[in-house]
Amino acid sequence: MVQERNTVAGNIVAQNRKARHDYEILDTWEAGIVLSGTEVKSLRDGKASMRDSYARIRKGEMILYNLHISEYSKGNYANHDPVRPRKLLLHRREIRKLYGSIEEKGLTLIPLKIYFTAKGLAKVQLGLARGKKLYDKRKAIAERDMKRDMDRNLHRKGR
Repeated sequence: MVQERNTVAGNIVAQNRKARHDYEILDTWEAGIVLSGTEVKSLRDGKASMRDSYARIRKGEMILYNLHISEYSKGNYANHDPVRPRKLLLHRREIRKLYGSIEEKGLTLIPLKIYFTAKGLAKVQLGLARGKKLYDKRKAIAERDMKRDMDRNLHRKGR
């Protein structure tokens, strides 16, 4: 397990904000991502969308599906396909551990954010997640609203 690193806000390319609303994140993993040259340039421009993307294990490799990286604006005939499946780089033992969790417990892998490290490498933070039911979502919204109201009241009393 890789603990969440403190990434600088400027390095984060894309975040999947809806993931934390729709899923209960049990664990996080960091994986490298195999990209072509124009994909890296588009990512540096911030042209990525993680909506409906997910990761699966196929033939012993981790593959990321439905990640949309727009074509590079200054690219030519060699531009990339925006939604092609992309290979993720994880150690074999990490893939085996994730495969066991996914198969046995019915969990799923979803990308939470894409960012560049200090060395300039593109990384994906994956979340091992369980889908929330509708009542779980309502409960989370109610708790967030209660916390916001309590903070507001404390702030008003402090004046």
